[in-house]
Amino acid sequence: MKIVKVTFVKGFSAFYFDDQAAVKAGATQDGFIYEGKPITSGFSSVRQAGECISVLLHLENGLIARGDCVAVQYSGASGRDPVFIGDTYISFLRNNIAQLLLGLCVDRFIPNSRYFDELMVDGNPMHTAIRYGISQALLDATALANVCLKAEVICSEYALPVIADKVKLFAQSGDDRYDCVDKMILKRVDALPHALINSLSKIGKDGEALLNYVDWLVKRIDLHKPDEHYRPDLHIDVYGMIGDIFSNEPQKISDYIARLQDTAGDYQLYIEGPIDAGNKAKQIEMLRTIKTSLASLGSRAKIVADEWCNTYQDVIDFVDADCCHMVQIKTPDLGAVHNTVEAVLYSRKHGIEAYQGGTCNETDISAQVCTHLALASRPDLMLVKPGMGFDEGMTIVGNEMARTIQVLKDKQPQLHTNYAVG
Repeated sequence: MKIVKVTFVKGFSAFYFDDQAAVKAGATQDGFIYEGKPITSGFSSVRQAGECISVLLHLENGLIARGDCVAVQYSGASGRDPVFIGDTYISFLRNNIAQLLLGLCVDRFIPNSRYFDELMVDGNPMHTAIRYGISQALLDATALANVCLKAEVICSEYALPVIADKVKLFAQSGDDRYDCVDKMILKRVDALPHALINSLSKIGKDGEALLNYVDWLVKRIDLHKPDEHYRPDLHIDVYGMIGDIFSNEPQKISDYIARLQDTAGDYQLYIEGPIDAGNKAKQIEMLRTIKTSLASLGSRAKIVADEWCNTYQDVIDFVDADCCHMVQIKTPDLGAVHNTVEAVLYSRKHGIEAYQGGTCNETDISAQVCTHLALASRPDLMLVKPGMGFDEGMTIVGNEMARTIQVLKDKQPQLHTNYAVG
């Protein structure tokens, strides 16, 4: 099956691009808008509308495969590619990529995905958002060409078992960190609430605000949990703020995280991004020190690598260093989606929990594709996305997962992983 026409369409992503450096430096909010000037190169304002470019691949059989080029909310931070501007990159796609896609055989996925992921244009790799979106469309095209699910394509080409069972879901609240928790409890989310602790006011000068929030979380879950068996993990992203308030001193950071776990009680606590050390090597070193210190304190709190862990090679390096309990595999930052699959498999093989993450700034299409990646590669956790409203992302990811699992079950006992290759 070949591609006979290629179309690119500019659109909106589900959230916004935020200049993380400006936010952490104290940019104030006026309603939903941040005041002040941006710091990170490429930003025209501290907060600006999220954008995407849809990749539409028209196939010989009349079907159209879809993928969305998107980038993370905090683009340009911690070594990530710059903010993704639709008008700039749609011209790039039309001028440099369309002709390479025309006539391409899509019966297999991995070779095509690797080709565009590694493609150099004028001596430079393509923006991660472009590689991400093209590979989504190529995966969809292979599934359409072979009349199977995207998850089955991944299982077949990586020789993975097809497992018709859910992957744990992790929901994000954004700044609505109280009402959204109630929603998450009602819908029995496996891990919550993310909480977006990205400023001094949210963590507190000495960390008291976050301690109080964790205490509130535990009490709220205990008060409203649907039954005694519901015990979600508490997963909080602090964007390096713990390091900021304790001057990046590992022992003080570890002592504080241990206090957070004590406050969480019987609930397992994950702290994502406890520090931002400024570069990858130092980040690995400091996370390893914190992990070791937590163990010496007898704390069962777990830390999650995020900042400076952007590419597939980064994931390998963080995992090999054994510097964290869980590694976030931030899907848009890894470029083509086969990198996400391979990063999950690598983490699991080496005993580090794999969190297939991403960003609130994705789209319905990219979130659905990621659901298939997760069902095939089986990470320990998958992010509910896109958006910060929770319910929208839960509908998109949760329903796509439920539908796909049911289709797989309906195929049993004839379930197989090999599709016909034309």
